Amino acid sequence: MRSIVISSNSSGGGKTTVTVGIMKALMKKGFDVQGYKVGPDYIDTAFHSRITKKPSRNLDLYLMGEEGVKASYSRGVGELGVIEGVMGLYDGKGIDSSYSTAHVAKVLNLPVVLVISPKAQSATLCAEINGLVSFENANIAGVILNNISEGYYKLLKKSIEYNCGVKVFGYVPRDERLLLESRHLGLVQSSEIYDLENRIDILSELILKHVNVDELLKYFKQTFVYEDRFHLDNKNLKIGVAYDKAFSFYYRENIELLSELGEIVYFSPLKDNKLPENLDFLYIGGGYPEVFLDELSKNKYMLKNINRALNNGLRCYAECGGLMYLSKGIDNGEFERDTVGFFNGKAVMTKKLQNFGYAEIEIIKDDRILKKGTKIKCHEFHKSYVTCEEEKIYNLEKTMYDGEIKSWHCGYKKNNTLGAYAHVHFFENIDFLQQLVNGNK
Repeated sequence: MRSIVISSNSSGGGKTTVTVGIMKALMKKGFDVQGYKVGPDYIDTAFHSRITKKPSRNLDLYLMGEEGVKASYSRGVGELGVIEGVMGLYDGKGIDSSYSTAHVAKVLNLPVVLVISPKAQSATLCAEINGLVSFENANIAGVILNNISEGYYKLLKKSIEYNCGVKVFGYVPRDERLLLESRHLGLVQSSEIYDLENRIDILSELILKHVNVDELLKYFKQTFVYEDRFHLDNKNLKIGVAYDKAFSFYYRENIELLSELGEIVYFSPLKDNKLPENLDFLYIGGGYPEVFLDELSKNKYMLKNINRALNNGLRCYAECGGLMYLSKGIDNGEFERDTVGFFNGKAVMTKKLQNFGYAEIEIIKDDRILKKGTKIKCHEFHKSYVTCEEEKIYNLEKTMYDGEIKSWHCGYKKNNTLGAYAHVHFFENIDFLQQLVNGNK
């Protein structure tokens, strides 16, 4: 596979728009394309997957480790890999570039294309580009300018070619048809945009017309097939995974590890009236239960079925939106509705982030699910909180930019069910996964 990294100078710079447009443009030229996303984001990968018709993969050095990132990259299938960055090029976990897009590009030894949406600047933009090139000597192949007029592009192209030593591959013109709506956790999910294919088709045609894709192809770089040690033995388990518009936040590699343990059966908390039969383990990931709250709460048969199964001892792991769903109810800021009712408490949406960023979990209580002292790398990103009265077995610590340690408790445990806000990638936490499905033995 030959690959390239698409980055920017900031969040909101047009990375996702240009990335999916380039993917589609390359596919129109006959290439088999694999998508990737730097960092812990679930929503952008779903856009990639919708376009390429194959699972996009996350590359997160904190959650997965260097070996995990390389293994995930090598699991990709295609002629060309297009890796969408996160935030600005050098923005990572703290005040330096650790775990940033630049860090991932360096680990995989890949060149970077900057997508920049300029406004009211010319030579100053060149200073910014030169700063991005020289800050840590990232291998920046060139730039694509986004959301500008043809006249402004001609001015900037001349200015960049005069002042900077990087290629200008072209631009994406301003077009209202290309706007992707946002909500409180980022872009609206690809599954909710009915005319996405049409929008991406328009975008890819604009890229084929205004970006020198043939020149860009020269900078895609061939990479190694890296070692992949992240595998588990088959335990003949039957594993239920909640998957629909309300619950879709899953890392592809997590699903692959679970599939190695046995058979995965998907079900919809929105549309199905009961869980799959004879489950050994249930996984309810994150998503937007607060957005689809009315539909979820009306599916009384499913709510009762899950409650009964968990009270009867079915092993279950619920992350973020899954935790909210297992509570007695959700208040989404407009109305409140009943949900599964297994955990004694409710979830309440707020207008600000409650917790955001990377953290490390330590299990503080020894029980039949998890072993005391187990450490787990995680990421949180949520605007809700839960008033849950169940036993807490997580202590989370986050190192702030100034070295201060922020800590809090979470990880609600009842019977054989664990619910928590933290999102976990199993590559760096295989022992945690094995304890979840097998218990603390």
